[in-house]
Amino acid sequence: MLTHVWGLLAHPNREWKQIHDERETIIHLYSHHVLVMALIPVVCAFIGTTQVGWDFGGGHTIQLNYLDAFFAGVAFYVAILLAVGFMGSVIHWMAQRYSSPPSRRRCIIFAGYVATPMFVGGVVALYPLVWLCMLATIIGLCYSAYLLYLGIPNFLDIGAEEGFIVTGSTLGIGVLVLEALLAVTVLLWGYGAKLLGIDL
Repeated sequence: MLTHVWGLLAHPNREWKQIHDERETIIHLYSHHVLVMALIPVVCAFIGTTQVGWDFGGGHTIQLNYLDAFFAGVAFYVAILLAVGFMGSVIHWMAQRYSSPPSRRRCIIFAGYVATPMFVGGVVALYPLVWLCMLATIIGLCYSAYLLYLGIPNFLDIGAEEGFIVTGSTLGIGVLVLEALLAVTVLLWGYGAKLLGIDL
């Protein structure tokens, strides 16, 4: 699992070809990659929210107790896992226009690995400054877009020119999903405290 993480960050072209040849299953992807990597932003947000607190600027900080942060973390974790499967299904749906479209299995596996930079970027939630988390999100999104562009011909076997359309469409929908996750994050880890009536 860690080999693929490093490979996708350091030499993605070669790593996509290696992942392509492995023919793994969705169960293997989730058990060896997504379930573990999705813990990075969740655990880091748990630590940051309970020990430091979300800093929204102006000297206003929101800090959750352990129990509330735990339930927020569980909801956030489930949302991430569902988002990976949803994006894989979106890629599969858009690829149906081609003569030899990839299977849903391959598309979900593809989406799980494309999300790797976003998972790794979750480390910044250890010190949850809103601007810092947004910067990490933008950087992670840009690198995920790069992985998406490289992976379509190398993993999904769709030509580079045709893949450019899939890349653009997937990226557009992915940004919407990401924005939804960010909204959930703010609600759960930040303003969720107010919504739950927690005394700050």
